Amino acid sequence: MRWQGRRGSDNVEDQRGSGGALPGGKSMGLGAVVLTLIALYFGVDPAVVLNGLPGGKPASTPSSEPRPHSPQTDQLAQFVAVVLADTEDTWRGLFQQMNKKYQDPKLVLFTDAVQSACGQAGASVGPFYCPGDHKIYIDLSFYQALKDRFKAPGDFAQAYVIAHEVGHHVQNLLGISSKIHGLRKQASAADSNQLSVRQELQADCLAGVWAHHTDKTKHILEAGDVEEAMNAASSIGDDRLQKQAQGRVAPETFTHGSSEQRMRWFKRGISEGKLSACDTFNTKSL
Repeated sequence: MRWQGRRGSDNVEDQRGSGGALPGGKSMGLGAVVLTLIALYFGVDPAVVLNGLPGGKPASTPSSEPRPHSPQTDQLAQFVAVVLADTEDTWRGLFQQMNKKYQDPKLVLFTDAVQSACGQAGASVGPFYCPGDHKIYIDLSFYQALKDRFKAPGDFAQAYVIAHEVGHHVQNLLGISSKIHGLRKQASAADSNQLSVRQELQADCLAGVWAHHTDKTKHILEAGDVEEAMNAASSIGDDRLQKQAQGRVAPETFTHGSSEQRMRWFKRGISEGKLSACDTFNTKSL
């Protein structure tokens, strides 16, 4: 992915090195990690995972001294800022075409744990978007897990992660998130899960729409980039993660979509480049 030499966003809040304990002095144990894997690391309200946890082992008291940043993580932070700036440019233009004004989200870089309007979350929750404060949260160590644990390396795979979370911000600005939240509160567990899948697949498609337009204006894509993003989408499908975590697949519990579905909707977004192509709520076949 071509990203160097372009502006970085001013909407990055760097809180790295100030990580803290989880609520109530709890630490993230193996059970929490498994729950997090099933939650797919993407688009998860951390309270959903954390509020139901039983008492864990006491977490060590965090040091008040900020941790030094390595040159590698500093470069990754610069990359994140450039990708966020690209999403700002693209979505500002697309919203203008709809006679709407795009409100830039903030992106918070953190280490170990962070406090958001959605609650306090540990790094194991992975990247997430909080509609309560219009912020995206990410611990950069997630990208190492994406490469090592999920076998999805590459800078465009990393960009896809950010674009997916920005997709949730777009849903929030368009009123989609609040509508789906209301419907899920009244729905059965199975129907609620299905609505969640449709919302997540739409965010995948919106990530593809971003890639389509950003490449058209800035020529960011290099050979193999689309395959990197498709591989990342496949690696965090509900079916694959459930198989890894519990040895079986339970489609009725899917909340984000299968590997095949996530790849298909991202591909649809990047191929067509239209918001209308991402209407996952009014199609019978996902």
